[in-house]
Amino acid sequence: MALKKELTFIDLFALAVGAMISSGIFILPGLAFAKAGPAIMLSYFLAGILAIIGSLSIIELATALPKAGGDYFFVTRSLGPLIGTISGILSWFAISLKTAFAIFGIGEVLRHFSGMELVFVPVILCVVFTGINIRGTTFVTKLEVVIVAILFLLLGGFFFLGGEHTNVQNFSPFLLHGWSSVMMSIGFVFVAFGGLIKIVSVSEEIENPQRNIPLAMLSAAGVVTVLYVLILFVTIGTLDPDKLATSVFPIADAAKQLFGEPGLIIIQVASLLAFTACAIAGIMAAARYLFGLSKDSMLPSIISKVDPRFNTPVVALLITGILLIAALFLHIETLVKAASTIILVSYVLSNISLIVLREGHIKNYRPSFTVPLYPWIPIISIIAFTALIVSMGATALKMAGGLILCAIVIYYSYGKKYAAKEYALVHFIARLINKELHSQTLEAELLEIVHQRDDITHDRFDDLARDALYLDVEGPLILTDFLDLASEQLSATIAVDKPYLYDLLKKREEETSTAITPFVAIPHIIVNGEKVFRFMILRCKEGIHFSERHPAVKAIFILMGTKDERHFHLQCLAAIAQITHNKDFERRWSAAKNMNHLRDILLLSKRYRHQ
Repeated sequence: MALKKELTFIDLFALAVGAMISSGIFILPGLAFAKAGPAIMLSYFLAGILAIIGSLSIIELATALPKAGGDYFFVTRSLGPLIGTISGILSWFAISLKTAFAIFGIGEVLRHFSGMELVFVPVILCVVFTGINIRGTTFVTKLEVVIVAILFLLLGGFFFLGGEHTNVQNFSPFLLHGWSSVMMSIGFVFVAFGGLIKIVSVSEEIENPQRNIPLAMLSAAGVVTVLYVLILFVTIGTLDPDKLATSVFPIADAAKQLFGEPGLIIIQVASLLAFTACAIAGIMAAARYLFGLSKDSMLPSIISKVDPRFNTPVVALLITGILLIAALFLHIETLVKAASTIILVSYVLSNISLIVLREGHIKNYRPSFTVPLYPWIPIISIIAFTALIVSMGATALKMAGGLILCAIVIYYSYGKKYAAKEYALVHFIARLINKELHSQTLEAELLEIVHQRDDITHDRFDDLARDALYLDVEGPLILTDFLDLASEQLSATIAVDKPYLYDLLKKREEETSTAITPFVAIPHIIVNGEKVFRFMILRCKEGIHFSERHPAVKAIFILMGTKDERHFHLQCLAAIAQITHNKDFERRWSAAKNMNHLRDILLLSKRYRHQ
């Protein structure tokens, strides 16, 4: 059972913002301040810029491949099922850890409120939030929209009312522990932006993904980066440095110092809302990785079971809830470092995937958003994120290594026997060594994905184009040679003599040339009989001489039908005219490697579709 497309731009924006604003800003600044001093403002800002730059590749991939599992899906289709399985398991674990960090935050806030050790509250919350996700995606996203709106109101008020009371002396010296501490802190605080990639894990459920994915991700990342810096400005300027370095709830402590108990309560309410939004969105996103792995048979099929009432992946959600409960028992700093490290690995793999897909020259790879300054942006992202991974330290690297080992075991013990997917790396290698190593399975899958993404309804012309006779001939050819070849091929598909077809085609050209442009010709004839229609597509790179005006026609579409098919005949003429007038048609037609690519040009080009 497929997941429904029901998420709008507002839903996505709220999911991304809600997933980012949580423990990363309400708890983490105290730990980060102890490492870098006031310069944590710069660390957060640079981490936000890196998140935006790194996400550009993820946005391009997600608009081309909007499927459940997000980065797992396109890593698998680019680097293969083994790397894809590693990526999917890592992403599932990373988002789950970040979600556990948020639930830990809720427990700490409630403990601070009540003064009691509420040991089982986080566990109960894991169960409740998992249940909310089972209730339905639409329910979750509408709840996220409300929570995020309230968050913006409360945090915006904190900045505007508290900004004028900040003490600028608290910012001196700004680089308290030098530039090295700033750079090391970037990786540490990067978990505060980890929710950004959650959007792509639900991309199969997004309305108009080619527009809404880039718009939501970039706007959410930009808004949250600015908001973080503004909140930190007030917090650093309010709290004594020694108190800030040891504070568990630095934003709440700053609000209390500025506005007394009412300020403390308001920020604690804001933090509870933020943690709740992050936890609910995190569970939803994490479960989609398991769902995607299961749909590809890398995990047992029961994990991709969809609840028929709520249209949610219920088994994947339950497994994710169990992992969250286990993650609650990790030490908080280990939790943060491990989550940040694994998220950074996901960014590296996604940028490598983009390069492989681009350089593999996959014809049906059709993103609606493309990374600017390619290949420099992906290369810089890979280098920067790799450096941040190294800076996270041995403990985080060991945990990531352990997870990679677990993913490899899962792949070889279960997924490998089902791993029949073709991937772009094969195309890339084939291009490098000039051999046709690959089949057309990846191109066919991408073709279907583009149709699903663009909500394209198949019509009769699609069926005709899929079953048509395609020929790639050497030239140049004169008109009579072309007519002889065309009539011979068409006569083999229908019980009509070749000379009869030759005469019809010749007479049609004598009446008026069927070359509609110097590049395209559409010969079309009516034959005797009933319920007969044939379509033949011919490419001649050196050109066919149709007339003095059109001496080198390279794309020829031949239509042959009976009189009772006249209406469909006219529809086909209109469809071909629309396809051939697309601005990049001639370039794509000339560059197509084989007949399958020519067919896909017809199937993927924009045109009016008859229902």
